Amino acid sequence: MFLLHKNISFQSIVSLEDIRRTRLQKIELLRGAGMDPYPSDSKRTHTIQNARADFSFLETSGAPVVIAGRIRAMRSHGGSLFLDIEDGTGKLQGYLKEDTLGKDSYDFFVSAADVGDIIEISGAVFTTKKKEQTLKVAKWRMMAKSLLPLPEKWHGLQDADERYRKRYLDFMFHPHARELVVKRALFWRAMRSFLEERGFLEVETPVLETTTGGADARPFSTHHNALDIDVYLRISCGELWQKRLIVAGFPKVFEIGRIFRNEGMSAEHLQDYTQMEFYWAFADYQDGMKLVKELYQHAAEKTFGTLQFANGSHSFDLGAEWREYDYRELLKEKTGIDILETKLTEIEAKLNKLGVVYDKKEVNLARAADALWKHCRKDIAGPGFLTHVPVFLEPLAKRKPNNPNVVERFQIILAGSEMGKGYSELNDPLDQRARLEEQQRLREAGDEEAQMIDEDFIEALEYGMPPTCGFGVSERLFSVLAGVPIRESQIFPLMRPK
Repeated sequence: MFLLHKNISFQSIVSLEDIRRTRLQKIELLRGAGMDPYPSDSKRTHTIQNARADFSFLETSGAPVVIAGRIRAMRSHGGSLFLDIEDGTGKLQGYLKEDTLGKDSYDFFVSAADVGDIIEISGAVFTTKKKEQTLKVAKWRMMAKSLLPLPEKWHGLQDADERYRKRYLDFMFHPHARELVVKRALFWRAMRSFLEERGFLEVETPVLETTTGGADARPFSTHHNALDIDVYLRISCGELWQKRLIVAGFPKVFEIGRIFRNEGMSAEHLQDYTQMEFYWAFADYQDGMKLVKELYQHAAEKTFGTLQFANGSHSFDLGAEWREYDYRELLKEKTGIDILETKLTEIEAKLNKLGVVYDKKEVNLARAADALWKHCRKDIAGPGFLTHVPVFLEPLAKRKPNNPNVVERFQIILAGSEMGKGYSELNDPLDQRARLEEQQRLREAGDEEAQMIDEDFIEALEYGMPPTCGFGVSERLFSVLAGVPIRESQIFPLMRPK
C-alpha cells in the first residue's frame, strides 16, 4: 500500500508503462477465466438516464436491470465495493457484495477491474440509507478493459494543449467542454430549422474547386490525381455555386458545411471551420438584415435560452435595438480618415501612428482599410449592422444606386468583431467581370487573398440572375455566444504533431 501526500499523484510514483504492463496481465487473467475483455455484444436493458427515470417502478417491481458504462470511481468497504458508473447519459452507483456475487466472482472483479474500465453490471435497484439510487450487482462482465489510467481529477489535463490533444479525456472530465459539443449541435440545428421553416432548401456544393471564390482569403491547394489538375479547398460555403442555383431558378437555398482558409490562427480565426450561407432570390440587403436579426435571436434562444451575453469586456443583448453603423462615418469619427477620399500612404501613416500591425509587403488600399477598420471595431459591443462599405472592399456586392462608391452590404457587429456578412448580390455580369479582373490584377501583384476570376460563374450571370440577397456566418458566432475562444468551441481542433 502506498501512503500518498495529498498533492502527489499515484501515477507520478508508478509509471504509465508499469500501469499498462499490469493491465495487460489483467487482460490475460480475464481471457484465462473465459471472459472476453472486448466483447462485441451487450445485454444492456437500460441507459442510466432511463434507469433513473423509471427507478421507482424498477425498485418496487424488483425487475432485473442491466446497465453498462465506464467505472469512474471505486470505494472498498471490507467485503463490499461501491462503483460509480457513467454511460454518457448519467451516473449510477453500483454495489458489489461478496455474499451476493459469491467470493470467487467478487475476488475476480477486484483482481481484474480498474477505474476506467467499461463494464456491464446486472441486478436489482434499491435506495441506500443515504438516499442514493443504486444497483445491487448480481453479475458483471467486462466490456472494454482500459490499458491506460484516467488522469486524476485535480492533476490531469490542466494544460490547454494537452486538453486539445486528448479531447476525449477533456470531455470526460470537464462538463463545460462536453456541454459545448451538445450546444454546438443545437446551434446548427436551430439555424437549419429556422431556414427550412422559411422555405430555404439545403444544398451541398463542391469542396474541391479549380477556382476559389466568395471570399478574400488564401486557399489550401492540392493535386487531383485522377484528373491530373491542381485544385483548391473552398474558402466560402459555395457562394458562387449557390448563385448558379439562383440562376437556375431555385428561389431560396442554403448550405452548412466546412470551409478552409490557409491563414493565421487567433482566438477568432482557424483554418477549417463550419459556416452557413444562404441565398434568397428577389430580396435585397435590407430584407437580409431583417431575416438575419430574427435568425440570430432564434439560434441564441434555442441554444442558450437567453438573448443576453457577455464576452470579454463586452456585454450585449440580441433582443435590444440593433444599431446601424456607417463604415465611412465611423472611421472618420475614430481616426479622422475619410476612406473614400484618402490615399493609401495616408492610411498607412495612420496605421503606423496607431501602432496597428499589418502586412506591409502585401498592403493595398483594401488591406490597409480593413486593418484600420479592425482597429476601430474593438470597442463596439453591438448588436448592430455595419453598412455603406466602399466598393473596393466588396467585389461581389451591388453598388448603392444613389452612391456607386459604396455597396449594399451589411456585417453583424458583436463583441468588437464581425459575426456574419451579407449583401445585395452583384448580378450585373459586366460590372462583375470588371471587378473580378481587378481582383485578379491584385492577385498577380502579390495579394494572395484577392479573388480569382471565374469565367464560368460570369457566364452563368450572363444568362440572368434575379436580385438576390446572400449571407454567411461562421462558427465564430457560436464561440462568441458561448464566451470561449473559437478553438475551444471546436470538437477536435487541429494540432501540430508532437
